[in-house]
Amino acid sequence: MSRNRGKLLIAIVASLCQLYLAGPGGSEVVDRIVGEVNDEIITMSEVEHMAKALEAQTGMKPTGKEDRQLQRKMLDNLINRKLARTEAKKRGITMSDKEMAQALDEFKQRNNLPNDEALNQALSQAGLTLNEFKQQISDQFIQNRLVMAVLGSKVEIRDADIRKIYEEKFKDSRVQVHLRVIRLPYPPGATEAQKAELKDKAETIIKEANQGVPFPEIASKLSVSQTDLGYVALNDLNPKLAEHLSGMKPKEVLPVEAPEGFQFMQVVDRRTGQARSFEEAAPEIRNMLMEREAEKHFAEWVKGLRDKAHIKIMF
Repeated sequence: MSRNRGKLLIAIVASLCQLYLAGPGGSEVVDRIVGEVNDEIITMSEVEHMAKALEAQTGMKPTGKEDRQLQRKMLDNLINRKLARTEAKKRGITMSDKEMAQALDEFKQRNNLPNDEALNQALSQAGLTLNEFKQQISDQFIQNRLVMAVLGSKVEIRDADIRKIYEEKFKDSRVQVHLRVIRLPYPPGATEAQKAELKDKAETIIKEANQGVPFPEIASKLSVSQTDLGYVALNDLNPKLAEHLSGMKPKEVLPVEAPEGFQFMQVVDRRTGQARSFEEAAPEIRNMLMEREAEKHFAEWVKGLRDKAHIKIMF
């Protein structure tokens, strides 16, 4: 499996650093059937689990109307995934235990998780169990294999495109920052009093961080969530966020206020990774571009499967 494929499975570290806020796991779900695909059913818990995975990837926790729209999008994704899984089974496409172990090892390595205990803790913070996470990996892996089996021969990648990506992302030494994050999301339907209380906490965080109080200690004192993201490459982040972080010194804090609440990022340390040669990076870049292009055609291909399938939505 390529390093890029491991990255595509789920990249919590890089994605968590977007300028959004994620709260703790959602409220308890009373399970019910929300869709049917041929002989399979889709439950509300499946929709919620996929939504949690997306929250972990993007750092975004929508509320109200946006949450409803997200759930409907997740339902559509689950329909596509079940159709793709059925098609993959027909073609004999599976994920072996060895490939799963390799995917988990690559994930731990990318996210600076030294052992299985640290992995389980990170998943718990994202609202996922290990078995749920493995299912997410398996589904994405099989879908990627299916996409390449069906559309790979139709995708052409130019050498010039590979060179362009290399010059932009791989040629220079990769500057990495060690990040810690504290999030203060507004509760759903927050009152002005609740927002004011959260703002007081935000000011306390800024004050104590500027005085040198460690982030974990601040989070513990205020009973809020603190996440250690480990080392993250700046060029893996949102460009605007990377620009802000690149000018920060160790121990400095970037406060962000958004309609969803507050977020604080502390640069713990920074280091420079070793640059990779074009020959070393080219295979990974080619795979990345092929998968990216194949995904563009995948939606049309799945639409054909949907047109032939029995689908019922009860949502």
